[in-house]
Order: sequence, then C-alpha cells, then structure tokens
Amino acid sequence: MDTNLINNLISELKRGTQVLAVLSQLRKNQYGYSLLQTLEEKGVSIEAGTLYPLLRRLESQGLLQSEWDTTESKPRKYYVLSKDGIETYETLIQEWRKIILEMDLIIMEETK
Repeated sequence: MDTNLINNLISELKRGTQVLAVLSQLRKNQYGYSLLQTLEEKGVSIEAGTLYPLLRRLESQGLLQSEWDTTESKPRKYYVLSKDGIETYETLIQEWRKIILEMDLIIMEETK
C-alpha cells in the first residue's frame, strides 16, 4: 500500500470538510488563533496558512463579518457568521447529513 497516496487522499477528504468545521465555530466572535485552538481541541487540525486565507475568502463571499478589537495590546480581528453565513451553514449541514446517509448506504452495501 502506498502510504503517500493514502495520506494525500485523507488530506483531500479532510479539506472538503474545513469550511463546515470553520463555519460551525463562528456563531460567536472568534479571532484566528482562538479558532485554531478551538478546532484543535475538537480534533480538527487546520494549518494557520490554510485558515487565514479561508477566513478572508468566506468574508469576501459575505458569509462572515469581522471587526478589529484594538483595546488589547495586540489588535485582533474577530470573525462571526453573517446572516447569509448562518443560512449557508444550515444548508451545508443538511447537505452534509445527506452525504453521510448516502455514503453509509454505499459502504454498507459493499461490506455485506
């Protein structure tokens, strides 16, 4: 078995879930590093070099709102779901559940 191939396929599979994981944690304000920590605590590993561009893209798509907090010694940009972000997240959750059911059916058929 080619472990590089397997690792690449696993990475692809996980990459497809990153948007859903990020959106799931932004019902309340979070800055990038706190989001990385929260996801890591929940077993979801996203590199900072992947997360920050993803946050900017989601914001440019209108799914996130952001604001700077300059009250601390280190300014932080906080992100939260926008109204469209909440609706999109809820739609993605429905699609995710359908995918899980479909894949479970396919996998169950193959293991019989």
